[in-house]
Amino acid sequence: MTLIKSISGIRGTIGGQVGEGLNPLDIVKFTSAYATLIRKTCKTSNNKIVVGRDARISGEMVKNVVVGTLMGMGWDVVDIGLATTPTTELAVTMEEACGGIILTASHNPKQWNALKLLNQKGEFLNDAEGKEVLRIAEAEEFEFADVDQLGTYRQDLTYNQRHIDSVLALDLVDVEAIKKANFRVAIDAVNSVGGIILPQLLEQLGVTQIEKLYCEPTGNFAHNPEPLEKNLGDIMNLMKSGKADVAFVVDPDVDRLAMICEDGTMYGEEYTLVTVADYILKHTPGNTVSNLSSTRALRDVTRKYNREYFAAAVGEVNVVTKMKEVNAVIGGEGNGGVIYPASHYGRDALVGIALFLSHLAHEGKKVSELRATYPVYYMAKNKVDLTADTDVDAILAKVKEIYKNEEINDIDGVKIDFADKWVHLRKSNTEPIIRVYSEASTLQEAEEIAQKIMDVIYELAK
Repeated sequence: MTLIKSISGIRGTIGGQVGEGLNPLDIVKFTSAYATLIRKTCKTSNNKIVVGRDARISGEMVKNVVVGTLMGMGWDVVDIGLATTPTTELAVTMEEACGGIILTASHNPKQWNALKLLNQKGEFLNDAEGKEVLRIAEAEEFEFADVDQLGTYRQDLTYNQRHIDSVLALDLVDVEAIKKANFRVAIDAVNSVGGIILPQLLEQLGVTQIEKLYCEPTGNFAHNPEPLEKNLGDIMNLMKSGKADVAFVVDPDVDRLAMICEDGTMYGEEYTLVTVADYILKHTPGNTVSNLSSTRALRDVTRKYNREYFAAAVGEVNVVTKMKEVNAVIGGEGNGGVIYPASHYGRDALVGIALFLSHLAHEGKKVSELRATYPVYYMAKNKVDLTADTDVDAILAKVKEIYKNEEINDIDGVKIDFADKWVHLRKSNTEPIIRVYSEASTLQEAEEIAQKIMDVIYELAK
């Protein structure tokens, strides 16, 4: 059994003893701590907190515990039912609520669940707020309401359609162009909430031919739910049969978007954001942001339009903070996470799909042909295992000194930007390892530069 407490929420495997898994007592404690923080920090006058969940088997149990706890803390709960993470984020702002809790373990397997915590803007808590929730939970500094102050419960299942409406209303979503293109689209929703909302979105975008794979929201994931090539053999084989022009694959809470070309090859999750950004920048000049571990192709596309690219520390909240700081028109993460401020400051696969199809319709290309128009980079992901007594910070400082003549960014670990490639070193907060991300114009070069830096680390660690 596993229970992981972090600033972004609490996640764990279902069952086990208190403190060892995500069980009802831990859920109550963490929900109560969150409710206490929101009571102190919320600036709106109403008393509402929104709760949405993905289709995990444990979702009903977790939801009931969370809802009862919030009511016991005096909050009025708006339960939006089976809903994506971006749907829940939008519901918070549409309800003018004080916050929201999304019950999802994102791309983790079915035995996991989690509470993701939102502020009144429908955005994830920042570092200080997340740490305060953990502190309150540890100290059990919360007080439940008396009988006359208990919260109320209301279910509102209209938010999937309201989310779709908001996507259709975006200026750069061209429904007419998509209809005229007569796209055939396949989807793999891994038997979670994407199976409910994505067919509705596509139909309202004018797509009449939809091949659905794993769209029953049972929570019995048909494959590992992370939308990576090694997990997507079934949908890739479906595409090889020539049944569709493009396939969209989402994770269980629908904030990550991967795509598959008409010939069954992966589009590359790093290129979801790159492609959408190309379309946005063509119509809306402005800056872009992604995290340090995302592909350089976004920087290249941004510079094509004579605009500026900025890097943020890894983590959605860090990307959003940087986007606001530099007034970015588009941003996100290389894991298929598209953040479009014209909609909201959260990763949203629905927004990504609608903008991608608009772009594809305007370009008049096959998906593989569109992919070929972007800079070609390959990414390698490695790690260096160290001992518990290794001073990782000292090693990273020495690496930075060794490569001081290259472009260095140390806002999140150490990233070394060479002329034609880069390496990003990140320290794990939970184990004695350094994660090594690298990118170059061939996979061999990416692996070689990673190995070169790893050899330096091993030498320093002796």
